[in-house]
Amino acid sequence: MSTTESASSRYATLEDWSSTDLVAAIVEGQFAAIAAVQAASAPIATAIDQGSERLARGGRLIYLGAGTSGRISGQDAAELPPTFNWPYERAINLMAGGQGAIFRAVEGAEDREELAIAALDEVDVGPDDVVIGLAASGRTPYAIAGLIHARSKGALTIGIYNNRGGRIGEVCDIPILIETGIEVLSGSTRMKAGTAQKAALNAISTGVMIKLGFVYRGLMVEMRPTNVKLRDRAAKMIATLTGTDYDTALATLDAADGSIKLATVMLSQSADRRAAEQMLDAASGNLRRAIGP
Repeated sequence: MSTTESASSRYATLEDWSSTDLVAAIVEGQFAAIAAVQAASAPIATAIDQGSERLARGGRLIYLGAGTSGRISGQDAAELPPTFNWPYERAINLMAGGQGAIFRAVEGAEDREELAIAALDEVDVGPDDVVIGLAASGRTPYAIAGLIHARSKGALTIGIYNNRGGRIGEVCDIPILIETGIEVLSGSTRMKAGTAQKAALNAISTGVMIKLGFVYRGLMVEMRPTNVKLRDRAAKMIATLTGTDYDTALATLDAADGSIKLATVMLSQSADRRAAEQMLDAASGNLRRAIGP
């Protein structure tokens, strides 16, 4: 069986290859990683559907991982607030060895089952939460113990792993096996396996946000315009959605204190700020329900 820990005779003389051949082999692995994610599209879709139901009730996305998996999940969690205005306290990354391990490896932390349980208890994991555990090997004690504990508390548990037979798939509600196989560097799961995990998380978190109404006509209408570039992007979104000119869109964005949704309702419905806020409140913040398709 080809696993992330296996070695391939194909790469036995890797150190003698030209740089061009090295690049070709590494990039080939990235293509294979995405193909493996595509093969796992069914359970990923299930994770989106069931995850959005829990989060609609006020739950949180909680990630569990060690090493590369923990760093990848940390990136996904960190990008949800600026992209979708998702509350920081509802995107939690629990990393084996603590947050410092994101930047500097903490050896042996992945074997500490009690650390995962303690971290989940500290955030009071519960039935409305969605807990995603990641482990390329499928047998990382930290992720496995965390998923078992979260499941016992009623949370929806999702396991993402890259080796068939990994125990992580046995202890969660939705197992997502992404068989990336042998790495160019045997056991270096920051490569193919890491790429596959990142793509899977992109699909899950983005899919969930779309289901929750945080996207309208393919645009990030919940985005926070926190810098010049994003302010410009926000004004262009508003102009596109309302058919108005850029300057009017920008001025309305400012009048709405940077809320793309509020500015869009104000312009599309010819409403003042108070009336637009009431429309959004009546639609539970969903722009599509507030102004129609």
